[in-house]
Amino acid sequence: MHCPRCHAEMETGLAEVLEVQRCTRCGGLWFDEFELEDLKTHRSAEQVDTGHADQATRRSQQQLRCPKCRTLMLRVVDREQPHIWYETCEVCRGSFLDAGEFKDLLHHSFADRIKDLLVELKGGRSGKTAKLSPAMLRKVLQ
Repeated sequence: MHCPRCHAEMETGLAEVLEVQRCTRCGGLWFDEFELEDLKTHRSAEQVDTGHADQATRRSQQQLRCPKCRTLMLRVVDREQPHIWYETCEVCRGSFLDAGEFKDLLHHSFADRIKDLLVELKGGRSGKTAKLSPAMLRKVLQ
């Protein structure tokens, strides 16, 4: 399988009992259906992501194709941490995260709350309206 971001070869890595595909060049991670949610509950899950959250870049605005079925993937936003977004395939239900994003997904720090606040202030992912909702303010202050 080839990486949907940089097209390099993906290698298989083990995380507990799950196999995860990791790009040999950019470090992006491919999760088959249910693997992303399943892996979040394992204590050694963080080890599978060799990237760093600060290095998780939004390299490209182009849509990515699923490495399994070649369908254009959808960009989704994590409900708990709206500053994290990744691609998912509607057909095979796999998900691709850039290097560092999975580690970031596992932890919700004060810095993450600030990032979420900034996303909200910019008007969310659509950027159409700038606002600060009471719910977002409560999240930051918790």
